[in-house]
Amino acid sequence: MSLTPPNQIIWWKEPIHRIEITWIILALSWCLVLFLWMPYWHVFGNQNLSNESYRIKPEAFEAKAKAMADKYTVRKETKMDIPVVKPPPGSDVYLVSRMWQWWPILELEKDKSYRLHVTSLDWQHGLSIQPVNINVQILPGYETVMNISPNQAGEYGVVCNEFCGVGHHTMLGKIYVK
Repeated sequence: MSLTPPNQIIWWKEPIHRIEITWIILALSWCLVLFLWMPYWHVFGNQNLSNESYRIKPEAFEAKAKAMADKYTVRKETKMDIPVVKPPPGSDVYLVSRMWQWWPILELEKDKSYRLHVTSLDWQHGLSIQPVNINVQILPGYETVMNISPNQAGEYGVVCNEFCGVGHHTMLGKIYVK
């Protein structure tokens, strides 16, 4: 058996078959559709909130959250011994994520806007507010700020959707909208 090189080594000089051109055009067209769909869906899809991020020391954020909780606590959640905080509409609201807890529980007013500040004090966590589709990655040392305006009354679950250790499955919180 002998190996002989092909007569023509330069592959790009061969003509492209018609079916290949068709598939290339279809693939590029689909890429363009998806590329244009992403910014459109971000603006008009009402899906994910635009947010801001700032570097912050976890101790400073924890102090802000504690000051807010001390000022606006209306009651304690008996099962979890976590304060339920009802800040005035239009104010800054702080939510702390830490091993395996969301703190405090928020009570917000329907159709009022708030600036929600979230950070992690220890590990990477994920903020997922259910049943609405809000999904944000929460990192230690970074404060994520979102403008929110709850438009339906009810009880919303706050879930960590980034694995954060043995007690990850117990990291549940609440937001009440009245």
